[in-house]
Amino acid sequence: MSTISFESLCLKDDDCPPSPRQAQREEDTFDTDLESDEEDEGTMDASVAEVYLQACRLVGVVPVSYFIRNLDSTTMSLTHHGLGPLGCKALAIALVNDMNINNLELANNHIQAEGTKYLVEMLRANFTIQHLDLSTNNLQSAGAEHVAKMLLGNISLKSIKLSGNGFTDDDAKYFAESFSSNSRIKELDLSHNEFCGKGGEHLGQMLANNEALEVLDLSWNHLRMKGAVALCAGLKVNVMLKHLDLSWNGFGNEGALAMGEALKFNNTLVHLNLNNNRITDEGVSMLCRGLEFNDTLRALMLAYNSITVEGALALVKVVKNTPKTALEEINMCNVLVNENFVQLLEVTCQEHPGLDVQYGGVGGSIAKKPPKRVDPMKVIQDYLDQHKLRLWDFFRNIDKDGTMRVPVADFRKAVQQSSIPLDRYQIEELIQRLDRDRTGMVDYRGLADTRKQMMRDHRRQLRKVESRQKKEKQKSDRILKTFQKAVEAVTPHGSMVISPGAAKDDSSGPQHFSATPLSSWHHILMSNSSRYSVTNLSNEHVHLPMVGGTASYYPTSSLAMHSYSQPNLLDDSLNSARGKSISAQGIRSDPEMSHSKLTPTANHLTQSRPALNAKQPEVTKTRKVKKKKTKKPVEKGSKNPTQM
Repeated sequence: MSTISFESLCLKDDDCPPSPRQAQREEDTFDTDLESDEEDEGTMDASVAEVYLQACRLVGVVPVSYFIRNLDSTTMSLTHHGLGPLGCKALAIALVNDMNINNLELANNHIQAEGTKYLVEMLRANFTIQHLDLSTNNLQSAGAEHVAKMLLGNISLKSIKLSGNGFTDDDAKYFAESFSSNSRIKELDLSHNEFCGKGGEHLGQMLANNEALEVLDLSWNHLRMKGAVALCAGLKVNVMLKHLDLSWNGFGNEGALAMGEALKFNNTLVHLNLNNNRITDEGVSMLCRGLEFNDTLRALMLAYNSITVEGALALVKVVKNTPKTALEEINMCNVLVNENFVQLLEVTCQEHPGLDVQYGGVGGSIAKKPPKRVDPMKVIQDYLDQHKLRLWDFFRNIDKDGTMRVPVADFRKAVQQSSIPLDRYQIEELIQRLDRDRTGMVDYRGLADTRKQMMRDHRRQLRKVESRQKKEKQKSDRILKTFQKAVEAVTPHGSMVISPGAAKDDSSGPQHFSATPLSSWHHILMSNSSRYSVTNLSNEHVHLPMVGGTASYYPTSSLAMHSYSQPNLLDDSLNSARGKSISAQGIRSDPEMSHSKLTPTANHLTQSRPALNAKQPEVTKTRKVKKKKTKKPVEKGSKNPTQM
């Protein structure tokens, strides 16, 4: 494919015949310095129109009369004009020297990647256009690459719309690279494309590195599971985005969990659209965990999700119980609520007058499982256990022969006259179970084996519940683990994160800590605030900026930072300070426990004669702790117990 240059867009002087106005100017050269500004503007409009007509003749397309008539307007809307690649080329030639149009709308013109090349070359010379709309133009991957290269060096565009152009996961990396360095564009529309899991990772990287985007539209994509989690990881460390549209993506409860984690730390997002994302009441509860710590989000859209009254009540309760919340609008227009919700909303609106909650109407109800009927056999067994009776003692008055078979009528009468809490339906159910063959005789020997069966059923039911809870917890832990990995993967290389316990001892040289870049250490600086407790920050890393472009760090020996280290027996102050030190996880470190967990390598390093000024109580305690465990090995393999 031949490359295009800026010169190819400009018409040569030989190709453009002089207009009558230009001929008149050449004749009247003596009064050119007296021309007014109005004449200059009219001349420029006329020249742009003439260049456009000439370009249309050269490329062989029909001129668009709307373009010529509206050259004096700052907004040029050429949507649905069928320009095509060649029509876009003629338009680009005319706009090279235009100084008036700052909003160019070219949606649905089928310009394809070829037409994008001409626009990119035009934007290298035109610095007036600030808003560009290229939606629904079938740009595909080649067009995405052209646009991304243009964004790397463009300094005039403030917003660009690329909706419905068939971009895939591989194309998302172009935008991630270009927006990492572009700090001018404030609005980006990538809706109605085909971004999936890998695309979500690239877009999360874009959010983490970009410091200019304020409005991002990613609706009508396929951001689910890993893609949704990776995108939320980028949102967690983003410091500029205010409006985010993620509707019609199928986030699900997994994405809601990651979004809740992101909202705990993001302090810039104002508007969040999660309409039609397959979120249930469980996902709403996960979102509420993040809303409890967020004080900037004002509008939350959750319409057309699988939310019931329970989810609606959870949202309103969060607003009511969070005094610092900024929520002003909650949209769940398809949810039917009940009277309890309306009453709670009225009380909440008294505390938060600006709150506006949109719901479907009153008439909903909380889904409750129908009460399970108690097994009549279990009722009889409980009654016998409570009164310390045997089964035969209860039926011996009607079963004088001891055959454990009685007529149905006698059995029914005996149960009704007793104090067993069974209603008429339960008695009939019990008779049907004991007289399955309809013989008219009840064999109550089946009641004798009921206890064992009930115990087996109860244990089976408990195992099912425990298994379901375990799977749900494993799923949540797996999502959170993926979220943390995604946060580490998408963060820029502007700061370092030191992971405690991840360093390796190297006695021959400086010790290098394993570091992960992260730019979201603004929330660590707020750890003294009431919203960040030790519990909230227990899983976070300690953030240190890079110094001199190197990640090396030379720490002192610390049991809280290494799994093993060589103790300094000559320094009492260091030992005392180590005993009072607190690890990065908020747990007080114990030198005795740390010595008891030394590895063989550490034991080899510490097999030295202790100093005379070492604290004896600590050594005595250590010997007492290890005496029982190492008594036999000391007698067999070593003569000096102090070395162990």
